[in-house]
Formats: sequence, structure tokens, C-alpha cells
Amino acid sequence: MPNLDLPLSHLHRPPAASTPQPWLLVLMHGVGSNEDDLFGLARFVPAPFHVLSLRAPYRMGPNANAWFEFTVEPDGRRSINEPQEIASRALVAQTVESAARQLGVPADRVVAGGFSQGGIMALTLLLTRPAALHGALVLHSRLLPQALPQSAPAAELTGKQLWVSHGVQDNVIALSSAHAIRDHAGGLPLALTYREYQSMHELRPDEVQDAMAWLQGLASK
Repeated sequence: MPNLDLPLSHLHRPPAASTPQPWLLVLMHGVGSNEDDLFGLARFVPAPFHVLSLRAPYRMGPNANAWFEFTVEPDGRRSINEPQEIASRALVAQTVESAARQLGVPADRVVAGGFSQGGIMALTLLLTRPAALHGALVLHSRLLPQALPQSAPAAELTGKQLWVSHGVQDNVIALSSAHAIRDHAGGLPLALTYREYQSMHELRPDEVQDAMAWLQGLASK
């Protein structure tokens, strides 16, 4: 298996050796974490997948990184560092496309996934660069209004796959944010799988199991 030359630090788990046509799952962590976080999911990810867990480029502290800085206003609105988000979005796209090329995985077998802010990056990549991947796995996240003007024409999302799941008791990103993703996706020609769980801002075993089954379903088609 080649050593990947990518613009973002990462951890890589190859697919099962017997896989004839591997897939690629690129995972992105939430604010204040690092590539080790979601790499813990690798043992659950179906065997046909390469698993690539990325480290966000902006350092907040020891082993703590972010895709972009943000503040929460008194009325609950979030204000983001837009230049950082734009730069991260470009780095993510470059990393996903470069990894797929180096691993020999075509775009129609690539899935971008993420939790919280990492989910924002995965969803934004799907909406703005749909040609780069087959689908997105969006966990406890939200739609980024600042990126919507750069969305690709809706027709380019035809046949793409989107998983969205959220905790009904999430106290970091409100359930209404997941509803906003669901409503936006409902107006697009993609296949949406939407789930809610009795959880907070966390991944519990039932959600992980269902999300992994969704991935297995993609690889089995």
C-alpha cells in the first residue's frame, strides 16, 4: 500500500486485501479534536473501504484542531472565520481528490464523512464539488449558509447519496440544524437517508451501526 502524499496530516487504514474494487471513506473530526478521534471508527467501517482520517489545519492547542474558527453570538447565531473555511474547503477537496487518485479509487466510490464541524466540511464538499465523490456521511452537523452560493447546479447531485443523523438531545448543535439539512436536501435530486437518535452531541453504538450499514449498502450495489 503506497504512502500517501497529501496536503493534510492523516491516518490510513487500507481495505481488506481481497477487495477487488475498493472504496474510500474520508473522515473529518469536530472542533478541538484530531485525526485519532474518528479513526476509532475504522474497526467498524466495512472491509471494502480505505479509511482516511484527516487532521484539520488550524491548531487550537495540543492535539486540538479546527477546520475554521467561529463564535456564537448572544442570540445564538454563529459567526465563522470565512477565509479559514474557504481555505479548509480547498484543502479538503485537494486531499480527497489526491487520495482517490493515489489509491486508484474512482470518484463514484468515494464518500466524505464527518462529525460536527467535520460534517460541515463533508456536506459542503458534496454540495460544491459533487463530481469528486459519491456521497457524504454527515453526523450531528449543520448546513453552512456561507458556502451555499458556491453550490454546484442541482442536476450535478443526481444519484448522489447523503446520510444525515443527529441526536434529539444534542446540546451543541440543535436538532433544528439537522432539520435544515434535511429540508435543503429534500429539494435536491439526491438520495437522502435521515435518522434521529436518543443522544446528545455524541456517537452511540446504534447510530454507528446504522451508519456503517448504510456504507455497506453503498459498497454492495
